Amino acid sequence: MKTFSAKPAEVRRSWYVIDAAGQPVGRVAMRAAVLLRGKHKAEYTSHIDTGDHVVVINAARAVFTGKKDVTKTYMRYSGFIGGHHSDTVREVREKKPAFLIEHAVKGMIPHNRLGRRVFQKLHVYPGPEHPHAAQQPLAAPNS
Repeated sequence: MKTFSAKPAEVRRSWYVIDAAGQPVGRVAMRAAVLLRGKHKAEYTSHIDTGDHVVVINAARAVFTGKKDVTKTYMRYSGFIGGHHSDTVREVREKKPAFLIEHAVKGMIPHNRLGRRVFQKLHVYPGPEHPHAAQQPLAAPNS
């Protein structure tokens, strides 16, 4: 018996929708990462992109547990002197609510060429509307 390895040309891709309203950010990100990688499929191969497209709606209404709204910070550095910036979850949610989900998912996928390609299939929208109705996305399975 030989080990099965998926071929990129034979991978069938689906579209899934995840509603993040009222759900913890980590739980939404975990479900999205599993679907993006293709780990829910029987033909999953670790070095091949076997994943599906994921649309996350209502990203602005995703929640954090505990006191993370005020204590958790997102830091960035411009590279210049005095260019360190730090924002709380509330500040980030006001500016870019999709960033919260994107940042969490990016940490759960590989940090290499495969991960960058997988991440391109993630589509995050702060409200309930999305422009992917033509792809007929399905409700994401509970992983």
